[in-house]
Amino acid sequence: MNFTQSFKLAIKSLRTSKMRAFLTMLGIIIGVGAVIIIISLGNGLKRMVDEQVERVGITQVYAYTWGLGDGTTGNVSPEEMYELVESRPDLFEGITPWVSAGQGIRIGGEEYQKTGIYGVSEAMYRPSTGTTLDGGILARGRYLQYVDVATQSKVCVVGAYVEQTLLGGDALGKTVSIQGVPYTVVGVLAQSSETISEGGSDDRLYIPYPNAMRISGSSYVSLYQITAVSRDAVSQAQAVLTDFLRDFYHDTDGSLVYNAYYVQTMLEQVELINTMMGVAMMVLVAIAAISLLVGGIGIMNIMLVSVTERTREIGIRKSLGARRRDIRRQFIIEAGTTSAIGGLLGIAFGCLVAMGVGTLIGGMVAAQMGGNAAFSATPTLSAVAVSFGVSVGIGVLFGYLPANKAACLNPIDALRYE
Repeated sequence: MNFTQSFKLAIKSLRTSKMRAFLTMLGIIIGVGAVIIIISLGNGLKRMVDEQVERVGITQVYAYTWGLGDGTTGNVSPEEMYELVESRPDLFEGITPWVSAGQGIRIGGEEYQKTGIYGVSEAMYRPSTGTTLDGGILARGRYLQYVDVATQSKVCVVGAYVEQTLLGGDALGKTVSIQGVPYTVVGVLAQSSETISEGGSDDRLYIPYPNAMRISGSSYVSLYQITAVSRDAVSQAQAVLTDFLRDFYHDTDGSLVYNAYYVQTMLEQVELINTMMGVAMMVLVAIAAISLLVGGIGIMNIMLVSVTERTREIGIRKSLGARRRDIRRQFIIEAGTTSAIGGLLGIAFGCLVAMGVGTLIGGMVAAQMGGNAAFSATPTLSAVAVSFGVSVGIGVLFGYLPANKAACLNPIDALRYE
């Protein structure tokens, strides 16, 4: 009996008892479906993270400088950081200090205490993409320029909440007062969330960082955002910054001042997130694979029952010249066919559920992030292929014991079986 005949017999056997066959496949269906759903959702989450990072920029390096903690000149200055960046154009593209100048602005006779004020440089804006380094989109006007920072001009860029709610929907050219000093609005950022609210991500404005330092009374900057020239240069840029800060923050006796600085890259953050998501996916897939194990045990159980029910048939075939390997092959093919059909049904189930759940989550993400993020859970070809291969393998593996039992039956005893 060749493979084709054995396969046709397997299909005939499954069609004879459809409900029993379906219940046998159920563990495989659930296991394969769960694996595809988990992998699809995990891949969708990774893609969303990668897209968000690309918006911000994978080449970003963050240098946190806390200094000696006493507010003295022992802290690195913006001028020194600028000098370092400008000395290595092969590694660094630009740098912007981040200075928080607190909250609170005045427009006309009204005070708004929750509006955040941040000081940055012109390097915060990327003209090539029309976005800021933190993912903001310039809707109208212009961003801060080098001359604004160098001359400490009284200009600002405002968020969508400030324009729409506080400035009546047309902010360009209008004046906002910060600690009694008037600042002219030269640019407006697009809305970054679905709903804008007081104190939210759209209720803020950006001014030249020297102005923010003066407002906050700070003599040094605690956060610098540096852009490397390329993804390949990120690691070397981080090393150069670390060496510079390590050499700078030494006490008078030559010992290193710990906790004085910290350098981190966006690439490290992404790799850490992907590693954590990978571990979580592996754990979830392992849990889902238990269903495959249960399905395999179910196949082995039903095949043992099938061998018992067909003992007389096995005896007749052996008496007509069937060899052990023919009997073994027939039952292994039957077990493999059962698990393969279960795997196909599981793949269909998993793909439908994954796309449905992905669409639901995508809508929720879009609503929460104002369309600035997209989520989709489309099953990959590799996940489908691996799931199907594993399902067939489970059937063959767990079907071998019943098949071997059938092959080893004594034909005389099998013919006497009632």
